[in-house]
Amino acid sequence: MTQQHPSPRNGRKFPPGHWTRRRFLQGLGTCIALPAMESLRAPSVAKAAEASGTAPLRMAFCSIPNGVQQRDWFPTGSETDFVLNKTMQSLEPVKSDIQILKGLEHLNATPGVDGPGDHARANATFLTGARAKKTNGSDVYLGVSVDQVAAQTRGHLTRFRSLELSCDAVRMSGNCDSGYSCAYQFNLSWKTPTTPVIAEHNPRLVFERMFGTGPRGERQRNFQERQERQKSLLDFVLEDVHSLQRKIPKRDSHKLDEYLTSVRQIETRIVQSEALGAVQDPDVNTPRGVPDDYGEHMDLMYDMLLLAFQTDSTRVASLLLAHDGSNRTFPDIEVIEGHHYLTHSMRVPEYHEKVGLIDQYYIRRFSRFLQRMKETEDFDGRSLLDNSMIVYGGAISDGNRHYHDNLPVILAGGGGGTLNPGRFVTYDPVPMSNLFVSMLNRFGVETDHFGDSNGKLTNL
Repeated sequence: MTQQHPSPRNGRKFPPGHWTRRRFLQGLGTCIALPAMESLRAPSVAKAAEASGTAPLRMAFCSIPNGVQQRDWFPTGSETDFVLNKTMQSLEPVKSDIQILKGLEHLNATPGVDGPGDHARANATFLTGARAKKTNGSDVYLGVSVDQVAAQTRGHLTRFRSLELSCDAVRMSGNCDSGYSCAYQFNLSWKTPTTPVIAEHNPRLVFERMFGTGPRGERQRNFQERQERQKSLLDFVLEDVHSLQRKIPKRDSHKLDEYLTSVRQIETRIVQSEALGAVQDPDVNTPRGVPDDYGEHMDLMYDMLLLAFQTDSTRVASLLLAHDGSNRTFPDIEVIEGHHYLTHSMRVPEYHEKVGLIDQYYIRRFSRFLQRMKETEDFDGRSLLDNSMIVYGGAISDGNRHYHDNLPVILAGGGGGTLNPGRFVTYDPVPMSNLFVSMLNRFGVETDHFGDSNGKLTNL
């Protein structure tokens, strides 16, 4: 294998430039980027890592709907000596890798003169810090989201400028919340104030985008051909795998085996979901290939996000776990009432507890992701989690009252050594956009303003 431009056996060539330093396994319609390995470290990556003491920094944003049950959310104790509350107990294995932030607010999600529509505004404001124009037509107007600002600056360095994922249906038109377009409620990322970046919620299409070659139609044809041969995607790269393993040290060979096993496991899980077909939830559009098990759907998206970071295929990502206002049910934890309905019925003790169970359900999936990130070695010997900044939360705090202050926000990762995790940090009320300014600065974006910020967020 060489460091020349990858040339898949279907004849397509990748563009010149930064691709010259990347390594791939090639097969029928496949382009599998390799993870960090000492023996394959490209000179430019090695030189940069040696100079800075860190690998490339990653940034991700994970959005939860409908606020949280406040009583069991925030920890007790001091900044460095705190006890995780009931909702976050599953984060105990990564407690030293997270910061729980209290006191952040998104005032542009509040009603103001716009009246009702808090869920649409919350979804729209979460990553933009901007106030959505109230319209259910095509004349939407919002702001550029923080992930896209980062992607505009660093996206050219990776295969994908950014990766937009969702575990929810995709809707772009119509009235979804009190006069607000569905575009606001079902999209986190905005490339321009008038253009959302459409997220992908079908795991098969995400997998083919990450590991297939060619434009979407060509990837579909390649996938169908592999299906007809009844072979895994990895079956078509075995020649390259065996050739590579003869040239690399045993430690790197073991790392390659682990990585390819992860890819195969994800592919197998997707195939199983496709074989089972879709189980229709009346509130969720679930096409063939989307797992009927919501937890499995989240796990698949988190796992593909991890692989994208591990192979440096992208450094910027967003994951919409569910749109704000989602009325999804959770039968596997015996919550048969809709989430949105429950948040407005918390005066009933039983429903109050069920909202807490839903919060714990989401956190368990996030904790699993963080633990896997922590176990995955990066280019510089640190973990992927050490070299990441991952925001988890939403722009509603209390789903019953539709409050947008004291938001539920977790910042995970070490930021490449620039963050000080393992803390519970309380701020006087401050715009959440201040957090985004500080994250962008760490990411190499020189700015002192984003959204409705009034400065940088200190003590991170």
